[in-house]
Amino acid sequence: MNAIRCFFLSSLFTALALPFAWAQEGVIYLNNPSFEDMPRHSHPPRGWSDCGFPGESPPDIQPDYTFQVSWPPAHGSTYLGMVVRDNDTWERVSQALSAPMETGTCYQFSLQMARSNTYVSYSRETGAIANYITPAKLRVWGGFGACDRGELLAESRLVTENAWLEYSFKLEPNANYTHIVLEAFYQTPTLFPYNGNLLLDNCSALMPIPCDEDIADAPHSEPSVVQQEPDTPATTPVRPQRPDPTPEAAPVRSSEPETIFGVGRSQLREGMTVPIDRIQFEANSAQLLTTSREALEELHDFLAQNPDVIVEIGGHTNGLADSDY
Repeated sequence: MNAIRCFFLSSLFTALALPFAWAQEGVIYLNNPSFEDMPRHSHPPRGWSDCGFPGESPPDIQPDYTFQVSWPPAHGSTYLGMVVRDNDTWERVSQALSAPMETGTCYQFSLQMARSNTYVSYSRETGAIANYITPAKLRVWGGFGACDRGELLAESRLVTENAWLEYSFKLEPNANYTHIVLEAFYQTPTLFPYNGNLLLDNCSALMPIPCDEDIADAPHSEPSVVQQEPDTPATTPVRPQRPDPTPEAAPVRSSEPETIFGVGRSQLREGMTVPIDRIQFEANSAQLLTTSREALEELHDFLAQNPDVIVEIGGHTNGLADSDY
């Protein structure tokens, strides 16, 4: 009797395993699909390569409070944060697939995306603090090498929600691509580039599906995590390029607008050295400390109000200035 029972269970296990093995055939897997790594800014998650623009910082492993992004992930402990910028640069990551895509085969690819309502950094275009919160969208590319954008395989709508939603895409490659690129991009068409962010988490494998199967364009799941509005931003959000000449509230940083770090406009002389001890960098990094923002804004406002004043800024870390700087 025991022998018969064992044979029956063994046969049942084999029968169940065969459909499972068949279902996995042709599946293409990603390395670290949930973007797990140590939270930090300007560093792509393990398994992913930065494909951004020269001179620009890489994407971020969030949540990390450097840019005031603090809300929880949809899956695991961390997620990917990418931005688009007002200087016409944007961020993307890439990796090699576990197996090449096959021409004539269609794949379903899904992931969860959201938009953070705080993503505070500097704008190279304006030289001011900006809150990168304008909605962006995702573009999915196939290619034959790291960062190669050979064919645009999918494009999402603008991600506007401050909540994780699942998005699904049907990929129909026209070549046997070996790599995938995930790219944050602007609303199109648009007249001017802008500052925005896109959060990604919990990517699926590329699952073979019939090519006549339709995939819904819109997200089809309820929010898994909803971001709460912050009580008070820890720093000033984007400053308009053309401010209202009669603002409702005057800045409180300085009661004497024609003063720079305690030196009055009338006291400035050509060749004069003005010490600044409130602009500091992180140790062994080009990243400014958040405590430096008030001083940088003071300098920006003074130069904006006094266009005839030209300053040269030196620091003792660049080997050009002496210890007085």
